[in-house]
Amino acid sequence: RLAALANVGMLVRPTTRAQYLSASVGLPTNLFSHSDQVLQMQAGDPNGSGGTGWAGRIADATRSLNRAATFPPAISVAGSALFCSGNAVQSTSLLPGFDLTADGLTAWPDSAAAAKRQALQQILTFDSGLAMVQAANRVRQDALELNDLLRSLNTGSSLFTAFPGTSIGQQLRQVAQVIQLRGATGMRRQVFFCALGGFDTHSAQSWAQWDLLRQLSEGLAAFYRATEEMGIADQVTSFTASEFGRTLQPSGSGTDHGWGNHQLILGGAVRGGDLYGTFPTLALGGPDDSGTRGVHIPTTSLDQFGGTLARWFGVAPDAMPSVFPNLANFPTQDLGFIAS
Repeated sequence: RLAALANVGMLVRPTTRAQYLSASVGLPTNLFSHSDQVLQMQAGDPNGSGGTGWAGRIADATRSLNRAATFPPAISVAGSALFCSGNAVQSTSLLPGFDLTADGLTAWPDSAAAAKRQALQQILTFDSGLAMVQAANRVRQDALELNDLLRSLNTGSSLFTAFPGTSIGQQLRQVAQVIQLRGATGMRRQVFFCALGGFDTHSAQSWAQWDLLRQLSEGLAAFYRATEEMGIADQVTSFTASEFGRTLQPSGSGTDHGWGNHQLILGGAVRGGDLYGTFPTLALGGPDDSGTRGVHIPTTSLDQFGGTLARWFGVAPDAMPSVFPNLANFPTQDLGFIAS
C-alpha cells in the first residue's frame, strides 16, 4: 500500500539540463530559497502563492460532495497553512490534543457559568454594523460549534491503534480522531495538513535523517493501521511533500539545497510496491544535474503529483485548471500510482 514517486518538484514546464543552463525555459521564482519554495509548494504555483493552496482549491472544487455539511473541509494540525486555504474554503487550525473550549467561562454556582455563556452568545450575535467585528464574531461562533464536536472525541468510541508520542505521531492521531467524527459531521471529502521539520541537514545528516525518517515511518504506519481499524483504508490517502530535496554530493557531514525529491504515497487505494516517475541519473554533472553537485532537475512536476491525487479525490476534469493552472504544460497528467 506504499508507493514512491521519484524526483518530483516544482516546475513551470518539462525542463532539461540544456534548457536550464541556457535559461531558455521558465523556472520557479527564487529557486533554492526555502521560504519561497515552501509557499510555492503549498500553493502549487511556481511563481508565488496567489493566496490559496492546492489542497484548499481541491476542497473548493469538491464542496458539493459534502452537501450541507458545515464542518471545516480543510484542517491543519501544524499551525496556519497556506496549503489548506481556498477561494471559498478557509483553513482551520487545530492543536493536537486540544479542543476549542473557551477559557474563563467556568464559575460557581452553575447559574453564574450559564450567565457567562449566555453573555458571550449575546456578544457574538449582536449586530454591531462593523464588518470586521461581525466577521471575527462568526469565526468565534464557528469555533464554539466545532468545540462541541471535538469534545465528543473524549466521550465517544476511541481508537485502539497506538500512535507514537512524537509530534508527527500526535498530529496524525488528531487527524484520525477528526475522521472518526464523519458520521456526526456528514463530511465525505476532507484534506488535512501535518508537518515534520528538521530536514535542512547541512550537518549531522546521517543521524538526523535516520531519526526523522523513523518518526515519519512510525507515524504513517500507525495512521494507516487506524484507517484499517475504521474500515476506510481505501478512502484515505497520505502523501509526503517538501519544497526541495538535497544535493547528491555531501558538503562536510551534510548536504546542501537541492531541487527534485522523492515522495511517498500510502493508502488502501494506492498501487503500492512500486516506484513511479523517472529516477534521476546519479552522476555529478550528468543529464539530470542542474550543475555539478547533484542538484537534480525534477523529472515529474508537483502539478502532475497533485493532479493525480485530485482526480482520485473527486475533482472533475473541467475543474482541474482552477486547481492546477500549470498542469496543461505537462503531457502526462495521471501518474498511475492510485486507483481511479
